[in-house]
Amino acid sequence: MSLLFTLAAFALALGVLIVVHEQGHYWVARWCGVKVLRFSIGFGKPLAVWKSGRDGTEWVLAAFPLGGYVKMLDEREGEVAPHELPRAFNRQPVWRRILIVAAGPVANFLLAIALYWFLFISGVPGVKPILGQPAPASPAALAGFQPGEVMTSIDGEAVVTWQDARWLLLRRVMEKQGVRIETRNERGEIQFHILETASLTAEDLDGDFLEKLGLTHFRPLLRPVIGKLVPDGAGAKAGLQAGDEITAVNGQAVERWEDLVQWVRDHPERALSFEIRRGKQLLTMQVRPAAATEQGKVVGKVGAAPQVDAELGRKLLTEVRYPPVQALGAALHKTWDTSVFSLNMLGRMVLGDVSLKNISGPITIADYAGQSAHMGWLPYLSFLALISISLGVLNLLPIPLLDGGHLMYYMAEILKGSPVSERAMEIGQQVGMALLMALMAFAFYNDINRLLSGQ
Repeated sequence: MSLLFTLAAFALALGVLIVVHEQGHYWVARWCGVKVLRFSIGFGKPLAVWKSGRDGTEWVLAAFPLGGYVKMLDEREGEVAPHELPRAFNRQPVWRRILIVAAGPVANFLLAIALYWFLFISGVPGVKPILGQPAPASPAALAGFQPGEVMTSIDGEAVVTWQDARWLLLRRVMEKQGVRIETRNERGEIQFHILETASLTAEDLDGDFLEKLGLTHFRPLLRPVIGKLVPDGAGAKAGLQAGDEITAVNGQAVERWEDLVQWVRDHPERALSFEIRRGKQLLTMQVRPAAATEQGKVVGKVGAAPQVDAELGRKLLTEVRYPPVQALGAALHKTWDTSVFSLNMLGRMVLGDVSLKNISGPITIADYAGQSAHMGWLPYLSFLALISISLGVLNLLPIPLLDGGHLMYYMAEILKGSPVSERAMEIGQQVGMALLMALMAFAFYNDINRLLSGQ
Protein backbone atom coordinates (compact mmCIF):
# COMPACT_ATOMS: atom_id res chain seq x y z
CA MET A 1 0.00 0.00 0.00
CA SER A 2 1.56 3.28 -1.07
CA LEU A 3 2.05 6.01 1.51
CA LEU A 4 0.55 8.55 -0.89
CA PHE A 5 -2.63 6.49 -1.27
CA THR A 6 -2.96 6.10 2.52
CA LEU A 7 -2.47 9.83 3.08
CA ALA A 8 -5.02 10.66 0.39
CA ALA A 9 -7.61 8.30 1.92
CA PHE A 10 -6.95 9.78 5.38
CA ALA A 11 -7.13 13.37 4.12
CA LEU A 12 -10.42 12.71 2.34
CA ALA A 13 -11.95 11.09 5.43
CA LEU A 14 -10.70 13.85 7.71
CA GLY A 15 -11.92 16.56 5.37
CA VAL A 16 -15.40 15.09 5.05
CA LEU A 17 -15.80 14.59 8.81
CA ILE A 18 -14.59 18.08 9.73
CA VAL A 19 -16.67 19.82 7.07
CA VAL A 20 -19.83 17.92 8.08
CA HIS A 21 -19.27 18.65 11.79
CA GLU A 22 -18.62 22.36 11.30
CA GLN A 23 -21.46 22.69 8.78
CA GLY A 24 -23.77 21.44 11.53
CA HIS A 25 -22.73 24.37 13.74
CA TYR A 26 -22.82 26.79 10.80
CA TRP A 27 -26.30 26.05 9.45
CA VAL A 28 -28.01 25.93 12.85
CA ALA A 29 -26.29 29.19 13.84
CA ARG A 30 -27.59 30.78 10.65
CA TRP A 31 -31.05 29.31 11.29
CA CYS A 32 -31.01 30.86 14.78
CA GLY A 33 -30.05 34.26 13.34
CA VAL A 34 -26.48 34.29 14.68
CA LYS A 35 -23.85 35.99 12.52
CA VAL A 36 -20.98 33.69 11.49
CA LEU A 37 -17.66 35.48 11.12
CA ARG A 38 -15.40 32.60 10.12
CA PHE A 39 -15.66 28.97 8.99
CA SER A 40 -12.24 27.34 9.30
CA ILE A 41 -11.02 23.90 8.28
CA GLY A 42 -7.88 23.42 10.35
CA PHE A 43 -6.08 25.63 12.85
CA GLY A 44 -3.09 27.93 12.71
CA LYS A 45 -1.84 29.96 9.77
CA PRO A 46 -4.45 30.39 6.99
CA LEU A 47 -3.37 28.89 3.66
CA ALA A 48 -6.40 30.14 1.73
CA VAL A 49 -9.07 32.72 2.66
CA TRP A 50 -12.14 33.91 0.79
CA LYS A 51 -15.37 35.68 1.74
CA SER A 52 -18.96 35.06 0.68
CA GLY A 53 -22.56 35.73 1.71
CA ARG A 54 -24.30 38.89 2.88
CA ASP A 55 -22.45 38.69 6.22
CA GLY A 56 -19.05 38.40 4.51
CA THR A 57 -18.24 35.13 6.28
CA GLU A 58 -14.56 34.19 5.98
CA TRP A 59 -13.93 30.67 4.67
CA VAL A 60 -10.47 29.50 5.73
CA LEU A 61 -8.26 26.53 4.95
CA ALA A 62 -5.56 26.49 7.66
CA ALA A 63 -2.18 24.79 8.03
CA PHE A 64 -2.94 22.31 10.84
CA PRO A 65 -5.81 20.17 9.51
CA LEU A 66 -6.74 18.06 12.56
CA GLY A 67 -9.97 19.90 13.33
CA GLY A 68 -11.84 23.09 12.56
CA TYR A 69 -14.09 25.75 14.06
CA VAL A 70 -16.93 28.16 13.39
CA LYS A 71 -16.38 31.64 14.86
CA MET A 72 -19.57 33.54 15.63
CA LEU A 73 -20.27 37.12 16.60
CA ASP A 74 -19.76 37.26 20.40
CA GLU A 75 -19.29 40.15 22.84
CA ARG A 76 -16.85 38.06 24.88
CA GLU A 77 -14.45 37.93 21.92
CA GLY A 78 -14.63 41.49 20.64
CA GLU A 79 -16.67 44.64 20.38
CA VAL A 80 -20.08 44.28 18.73
CA ALA A 81 -21.90 47.14 17.04
CA PRO A 82 -25.20 48.03 18.79
CA HIS A 83 -27.32 47.17 15.76
CA GLU A 84 -25.78 43.67 15.60
CA LEU A 85 -26.21 42.78 19.28
CA PRO A 86 -29.34 40.66 18.59
CA ARG A 87 -27.19 38.50 16.28
CA ALA A 88 -24.43 37.86 18.86
CA PHE A 89 -24.10 34.28 20.08
CA ASN A 90 -23.86 35.25 23.75
CA ARG A 91 -27.17 37.17 23.50
CA GLN A 92 -29.12 34.09 22.36
CA PRO A 93 -31.46 32.22 24.73
CA VAL A 94 -29.80 29.18 26.27
CA TRP A 95 -31.89 26.75 24.24
CA ARG A 96 -30.60 28.28 20.99
CA ARG A 97 -27.00 28.06 22.18
CA ILE A 98 -27.60 24.40 23.04
CA LEU A 99 -28.97 23.74 19.55
CA ILE A 100 -26.00 25.44 17.86
CA VAL A 101 -23.38 23.61 19.93
CA ALA A 102 -25.08 20.20 19.70
CA ALA A 103 -25.50 20.54 15.93
CA GLY A 104 -21.90 19.55 15.21
CA PRO A 105 -21.99 16.09 16.83
CA VAL A 106 -25.55 15.58 15.56
CA ALA A 107 -24.31 16.24 12.02
CA ASN A 108 -21.71 13.48 12.47
CA PHE A 109 -24.39 11.04 13.61
CA LEU A 110 -26.60 12.02 10.66
CA LEU A 111 -23.70 11.40 8.28
CA ALA A 112 -23.22 7.92 9.77
CA ILE A 113 -26.93 7.17 9.41
CA ALA A 114 -26.89 8.32 5.77
CA LEU A 115 -23.80 6.22 4.99
CA TYR A 116 -25.18 3.08 6.66
CA TRP A 117 -28.53 3.62 4.93
CA PHE A 118 -26.78 3.78 1.56
CA LEU A 119 -24.66 0.72 2.39
CA PHE A 120 -27.66 -1.36 3.48
CA ILE A 121 -29.52 -0.44 0.28
CA SER A 122 -26.48 -1.17 -1.92
CA GLY A 123 -25.76 -4.46 -0.18
CA VAL A 124 -22.95 -5.16 2.28
CA PRO A 125 -20.95 -8.32 1.49
CA GLY A 126 -20.10 -10.58 4.41
CA VAL A 127 -18.92 -14.01 5.47
CA LYS A 128 -21.48 -16.44 6.85
CA PRO A 129 -20.98 -17.21 10.57
CA ILE A 130 -19.98 -20.86 10.06
CA LEU A 131 -17.90 -22.27 12.92
CA GLY A 132 -14.68 -24.21 12.59
CA GLN A 133 -13.22 -26.72 15.04
CA PRO A 134 -13.09 -25.09 18.51
CA ALA A 135 -9.74 -25.13 20.28
CA PRO A 136 -9.45 -27.95 22.87
CA ALA A 137 -10.50 -27.01 26.43
CA SER A 138 -11.54 -23.54 25.26
CA PRO A 139 -14.82 -21.91 26.37
CA ALA A 140 -16.27 -22.75 22.92
CA ALA A 141 -15.30 -26.42 23.24
CA LEU A 142 -16.75 -26.60 26.77
CA ALA A 143 -19.97 -25.03 25.45
CA GLY A 144 -20.31 -27.91 22.97
CA PHE A 145 -19.86 -26.08 19.67
CA GLN A 146 -19.29 -28.35 16.68
CA PRO A 147 -17.53 -27.54 13.38
CA GLY A 148 -19.94 -26.66 10.60
CA GLU A 149 -22.57 -25.11 12.88
CA VAL A 150 -23.92 -21.72 11.76
CA MET A 151 -24.58 -19.06 14.39
CA THR A 152 -28.11 -17.70 13.90
CA SER A 153 -28.61 -15.50 17.00
CA ILE A 154 -26.74 -14.23 20.05
CA ASP A 155 -28.86 -13.51 23.14
CA GLY A 156 -31.87 -13.25 20.85
CA GLU A 157 -30.31 -10.84 18.31
CA ALA A 158 -30.14 -12.17 14.77
CA VAL A 159 -26.74 -12.97 13.27
CA VAL A 160 -26.29 -12.88 9.49
CA THR A 161 -22.54 -12.48 9.03
CA TRP A 162 -19.36 -13.30 10.91
CA GLN A 163 -18.94 -9.54 11.39
CA ASP A 164 -22.33 -9.44 13.15
CA ALA A 165 -21.25 -12.24 15.46
CA ARG A 166 -17.97 -10.55 16.32
CA TRP A 167 -19.72 -7.23 17.07
CA LEU A 168 -22.44 -8.76 19.25
CA LEU A 169 -19.96 -10.94 21.15
CA LEU A 170 -17.64 -7.99 21.76
CA ARG A 171 -20.55 -6.17 23.41
CA ARG A 172 -21.45 -9.20 25.51
CA VAL A 173 -17.96 -10.14 26.70
CA MET A 174 -17.60 -6.69 28.27
CA GLU A 175 -20.24 -7.80 30.78
CA LYS A 176 -18.32 -11.02 31.61
CA GLN A 177 -21.52 -13.09 31.62
CA GLY A 178 -22.61 -16.24 29.85
CA VAL A 179 -23.78 -15.66 26.27
CA ARG A 180 -26.65 -17.71 24.80
CA ILE A 181 -25.88 -18.58 21.19
CA GLU A 182 -28.30 -20.29 18.86
CA THR A 183 -26.82 -22.37 16.03
CA ARG A 184 -28.04 -24.54 13.17
CA ASN A 185 -26.09 -27.64 12.14
CA GLU A 186 -25.73 -29.13 8.66
CA ARG A 187 -28.87 -31.24 9.19
CA GLY A 188 -30.89 -28.12 9.97
CA GLU A 189 -31.19 -28.91 13.70
CA ILE A 190 -31.30 -25.99 16.13
CA GLN A 191 -28.87 -26.03 19.05
CA PHE A 192 -28.36 -23.67 21.99
CA HIS A 193 -24.99 -23.09 23.66
CA ILE A 194 -24.00 -21.04 26.71
CA LEU A 195 -20.59 -19.49 26.09
CA GLU A 196 -18.79 -18.40 29.27
CA THR A 197 -16.68 -15.26 28.86
CA ALA A 198 -15.54 -14.56 32.43
CA SER A 199 -12.04 -15.88 31.69
CA LEU A 200 -11.25 -13.02 29.28
CA THR A 201 -8.96 -10.26 30.56
CA ALA A 202 -8.62 -6.64 29.46
CA GLU A 203 -5.48 -7.62 27.51
CA ASP A 204 -7.41 -10.32 25.64
CA LEU A 205 -9.67 -7.64 24.17
CA ASP A 206 -6.63 -5.96 22.56
CA GLY A 207 -6.26 -8.84 20.10
CA ASP A 208 -8.47 -11.54 18.64
CA PHE A 209 -10.75 -12.23 21.59
CA LEU A 210 -12.74 -14.79 19.56
CA GLU A 211 -9.61 -16.92 19.32
CA LYS A 212 -9.25 -16.69 23.11
CA LEU A 213 -12.82 -18.02 23.39
CA GLY A 214 -12.02 -20.84 20.97
CA LEU A 215 -14.41 -19.58 18.29
CA THR A 216 -12.87 -19.99 14.84
CA HIS A 217 -14.37 -19.39 11.45
CA PHE A 218 -14.80 -22.39 9.16
CA ARG A 219 -12.04 -22.38 6.59
CA PRO A 220 -12.42 -24.73 3.63
CA LEU A 221 -9.36 -26.30 2.07
CA LEU A 222 -8.29 -23.82 -0.62
CA ARG A 223 -5.50 -24.43 -3.06
CA PRO A 224 -2.88 -21.64 -3.21
CA VAL A 225 -4.23 -20.31 -6.51
CA ILE A 226 -4.66 -16.56 -6.98
CA GLY A 227 -8.15 -15.47 -7.96
CA LYS A 228 -7.92 -11.66 -7.76
CA LEU A 229 -5.20 -9.07 -7.25
CA VAL A 230 -5.35 -5.51 -5.96
CA PRO A 231 -4.10 -3.47 -8.98
CA ASP A 232 -1.35 -1.60 -7.11
CA GLY A 233 -0.74 -4.22 -4.40
CA ALA A 234 2.61 -5.85 -3.68
CA GLY A 235 1.65 -9.01 -5.58
CA ALA A 236 0.61 -7.19 -8.75
CA LYS A 237 3.74 -5.05 -8.66
CA ALA A 238 5.89 -8.19 -8.42
CA GLY A 239 4.25 -9.64 -11.52
CA LEU A 240 1.77 -12.13 -10.06
CA GLN A 241 -1.32 -12.84 -12.14
CA ALA A 242 -4.79 -14.29 -11.53
CA GLY A 243 -4.62 -18.06 -12.01
CA ASP A 244 -1.05 -18.39 -10.71
CA GLU A 245 -0.55 -21.36 -8.36
CA ILE A 246 2.04 -20.80 -5.64
CA THR A 247 3.81 -24.13 -5.16
CA ALA A 248 6.55 -23.06 -2.72
CA VAL A 249 7.81 -20.08 -0.72
CA ASN A 250 11.50 -19.76 0.11
CA GLY A 251 11.95 -23.36 -1.00
CA GLN A 252 9.25 -24.80 1.27
CA ALA A 253 6.23 -26.46 -0.33
CA VAL A 254 2.85 -24.69 -0.05
CA GLU A 255 -0.26 -26.85 -0.28
CA ARG A 256 -3.00 -24.63 1.15
CA TRP A 257 -3.93 -20.99 0.78
CA GLU A 258 -3.67 -20.61 4.56
CA ASP A 259 0.01 -21.61 4.39
CA LEU A 260 0.66 -18.88 1.83
CA VAL A 261 -1.22 -16.32 3.95
CA GLN A 262 0.87 -17.22 6.98
CA TRP A 263 4.12 -16.77 5.05
CA VAL A 264 3.00 -13.35 3.85
CA ARG A 265 1.68 -12.16 7.22
CA ASP A 266 4.89 -13.17 9.00
CA HIS A 267 7.19 -11.31 6.60
CA PRO A 268 6.12 -7.65 6.18
CA GLU A 269 8.57 -5.68 4.04
CA ARG A 270 10.80 -8.77 3.61
CA ALA A 271 11.43 -10.35 0.20
CA LEU A 272 9.98 -13.85 -0.34
CA SER A 273 10.87 -16.20 -3.18
CA PHE A 274 7.65 -17.50 -4.78
CA GLU A 275 7.75 -20.61 -6.98
CA ILE A 276 4.80 -20.38 -9.36
CA ARG A 277 3.02 -22.63 -11.81
CA ARG A 278 1.48 -20.53 -14.59
CA GLY A 279 -0.14 -22.83 -17.11
CA LYS A 280 2.74 -25.05 -18.25
CA GLN A 281 5.40 -22.60 -17.08
CA LEU A 282 7.35 -22.82 -13.82
CA LEU A 283 8.46 -19.39 -12.62
CA THR A 284 10.26 -17.86 -9.64
CA MET A 285 9.45 -14.33 -8.44
CA GLN A 286 10.60 -12.12 -5.61
CA VAL A 287 7.62 -10.68 -3.73
CA ARG A 288 7.96 -8.16 -0.91
CA PRO A 289 4.74 -8.04 1.19
CA ALA A 290 3.63 -4.53 2.14
CA ALA A 291 3.36 -3.74 5.85
CA ALA A 292 -0.08 -3.10 7.34
CA THR A 293 -1.37 -2.69 10.89
CA GLU A 294 -4.07 -5.16 11.85
CA GLN A 295 -5.50 -5.14 15.38
CA GLY A 296 -2.36 -3.39 16.62
CA LYS A 297 0.07 -5.83 14.93
CA VAL A 298 2.16 -5.21 11.82
CA VAL A 299 1.55 -7.93 9.21
CA GLY A 300 2.41 -8.50 5.58
CA LYS A 301 -0.06 -8.06 2.70
CA VAL A 302 0.34 -8.79 -1.02
CA GLY A 303 -3.15 -7.76 -2.12
CA ALA A 304 -4.30 -11.15 -3.39
CA ALA A 305 -7.47 -13.21 -2.90
CA PRO A 306 -7.81 -16.97 -3.47
CA GLN A 307 -9.57 -18.55 -6.39
CA VAL A 308 -12.91 -19.81 -5.05
CA ASP A 309 -15.39 -21.81 -7.12
CA ALA A 310 -18.91 -20.39 -7.37
CA GLU A 311 -20.55 -23.17 -5.34
CA LEU A 312 -18.14 -22.74 -2.43
CA GLY A 313 -18.62 -18.98 -2.62
CA ARG A 314 -22.40 -19.37 -2.28
CA LYS A 315 -21.84 -21.60 0.76
CA LEU A 316 -19.48 -19.23 2.55
CA LEU A 317 -20.51 -15.72 1.46
CA THR A 318 -23.66 -13.66 1.85
CA GLU A 319 -24.89 -10.11 1.34
CA VAL A 320 -26.85 -7.94 3.75
CA ARG A 321 -29.35 -5.85 1.78
CA TYR A 322 -32.63 -4.14 2.79
CA PRO A 323 -35.35 -2.16 1.00
CA PRO A 324 -35.07 1.63 1.61
CA VAL A 325 -37.42 1.94 4.61
CA GLN A 326 -36.03 -1.11 6.40
CA ALA A 327 -32.50 0.05 5.55
CA LEU A 328 -33.15 3.34 7.34
CA GLY A 329 -34.25 1.47 10.47
CA ALA A 330 -31.14 -0.72 10.29
CA ALA A 331 -28.95 2.38 9.84
CA LEU A 332 -30.51 4.10 12.88
CA HIS A 333 -30.04 0.97 14.98
CA LYS A 334 -26.43 0.53 13.84
CA THR A 335 -25.57 4.15 14.63
CA TRP A 336 -27.24 4.04 18.05
CA ASP A 337 -25.70 0.68 18.90
CA THR A 338 -22.20 1.84 17.94
CA SER A 339 -22.56 5.11 19.86
CA VAL A 340 -23.64 3.37 23.07
CA PHE A 341 -20.86 0.81 22.71
CA SER A 342 -18.28 3.57 22.22
CA LEU A 343 -19.42 5.28 25.43
CA ASN A 344 -19.34 1.95 27.24
CA MET A 345 -15.78 1.32 26.05
CA LEU A 346 -14.66 4.77 27.23
CA GLY A 347 -16.21 4.18 30.64
CA ARG A 348 -14.55 0.79 30.98
CA MET A 349 -11.19 2.27 30.00
CA VAL A 350 -11.54 4.74 32.87
CA LEU A 351 -12.41 1.87 35.23
CA GLY A 352 -9.52 -0.25 33.96
CA ASP A 353 -11.71 -3.03 32.54
CA VAL A 354 -10.41 -2.33 29.03
CA SER A 355 -6.81 -1.56 28.12
CA LEU A 356 -5.91 2.03 27.22
CA LYS A 357 -4.01 0.56 24.27
CA ASN A 358 -7.34 0.71 22.42
CA ILE A 359 -7.00 4.49 22.13
CA SER A 360 -5.82 5.22 18.60
CA GLY A 361 -4.30 8.37 17.17
CA PRO A 362 -4.10 9.82 13.67
CA ILE A 363 -1.36 7.43 12.51
CA THR A 364 -3.45 4.32 13.21
CA ILE A 365 -6.61 5.95 11.83
CA ALA A 366 -4.72 6.90 8.65
CA ASP A 367 -3.57 3.30 8.29
CA TYR A 368 -7.13 1.99 8.66
CA ALA A 369 -8.31 4.59 6.13
CA GLY A 370 -5.78 3.34 3.61
CA GLN A 371 -6.59 -0.33 4.26
CA SER A 372 -10.34 0.16 3.92
CA ALA A 373 -9.93 2.25 0.76
CA HIS A 374 -7.77 -0.49 -0.80
CA MET A 375 -10.52 -3.01 -0.05
CA GLY A 376 -13.05 -0.95 -2.01
CA TRP A 377 -15.45 1.95 -1.67
CA LEU A 378 -18.00 0.01 0.43
CA PRO A 379 -15.49 -0.80 3.23
CA TYR A 380 -14.21 2.79 3.02
CA LEU A 381 -17.72 4.22 3.50
CA SER A 382 -18.23 1.85 6.43
CA PHE A 383 -14.95 3.09 7.95
CA LEU A 384 -16.08 6.68 7.40
CA ALA A 385 -19.40 6.01 9.18
CA LEU A 386 -17.61 4.43 12.15
CA ILE A 387 -15.15 7.32 12.52
CA SER A 388 -17.99 9.84 12.18
CA ILE A 389 -19.78 8.19 15.11
CA SER A 390 -16.56 8.20 17.15
CA LEU A 391 -16.09 11.91 16.43
CA GLY A 392 -19.69 12.64 17.45
CA VAL A 393 -19.34 10.70 20.71
CA LEU A 394 -15.96 12.27 21.53
CA ASN A 395 -17.32 15.80 21.06
CA LEU A 396 -20.25 15.14 23.38
CA LEU A 397 -17.99 14.22 26.32
CA PRO A 398 -18.35 16.79 29.15
CA ILE A 399 -14.82 18.12 28.70
CA PRO A 400 -14.29 21.90 28.45
CA LEU A 401 -13.16 22.97 24.96
CA LEU A 402 -15.29 20.22 23.42
CA ASP A 403 -18.94 20.69 22.46
CA GLY A 404 -19.95 18.54 25.41
CA GLY A 405 -18.14 20.90 27.77
CA HIS A 406 -20.14 23.87 26.48
CA LEU A 407 -23.35 21.87 26.80
CA MET A 408 -22.35 21.13 30.41
CA TYR A 409 -22.05 24.89 31.06
CA TYR A 410 -25.50 25.49 29.55
CA MET A 411 -27.05 22.76 31.68
CA ALA A 412 -25.52 24.43 34.75
CA GLU A 413 -26.92 27.77 33.56
CA ILE A 414 -30.41 26.28 33.33
CA LEU A 415 -30.13 24.82 36.84
CA LYS A 416 -28.71 27.93 38.56
CA GLY A 417 -30.70 30.47 36.52
CA SER A 418 -27.66 32.47 35.36
CA PRO A 419 -24.62 31.89 33.14
CA VAL A 420 -21.52 30.20 34.54
CA SER A 421 -18.97 32.80 35.67
CA GLU A 422 -16.12 33.71 33.35
CA ARG A 423 -13.62 32.62 36.02
CA ALA A 424 -15.19 29.16 36.23
CA MET A 425 -15.14 28.88 32.45
CA GLU A 426 -11.49 30.00 32.35
CA ILE A 427 -10.50 27.29 34.84
CA GLY A 428 -12.55 24.77 32.89
CA GLN A 429 -10.73 25.75 29.68
CA GLN A 430 -7.37 25.11 31.34
CA VAL A 431 -8.49 21.74 32.69
CA GLY A 432 -9.99 20.79 29.33
CA MET A 433 -6.80 21.75 27.49
CA ALA A 434 -4.73 19.62 29.87
CA LEU A 435 -7.04 16.62 29.44
CA LEU A 436 -7.08 16.90 25.65
CA MET A 437 -3.30 17.31 25.43
CA ALA A 438 -2.83 14.25 27.66
CA LEU A 439 -5.29 12.25 25.54
CA MET A 440 -3.56 13.32 22.33
CA ALA A 441 -0.12 12.49 23.73
CA PHE A 442 -1.32 9.05 24.84
CA ALA A 443 -2.88 8.38 21.43
CA PHE A 444 0.37 9.32 19.67
CA TYR A 445 2.31 7.13 22.11
CA ASN A 446 0.08 4.16 21.25
CA ASP A 447 0.50 4.85 17.53
CA ILE A 448 4.30 5.04 17.74
CA ASN A 449 4.47 2.01 20.04
CA ARG A 450 2.46 -0.02 17.50
CA LEU A 451 4.85 1.03 14.73
CA LEU A 452 7.99 0.23 16.70
CA SER A 453 6.85 -2.97 18.39
CA GLY A 454 4.67 -4.33 15.58
CA GLN A 455 1.89 -5.03 18.13
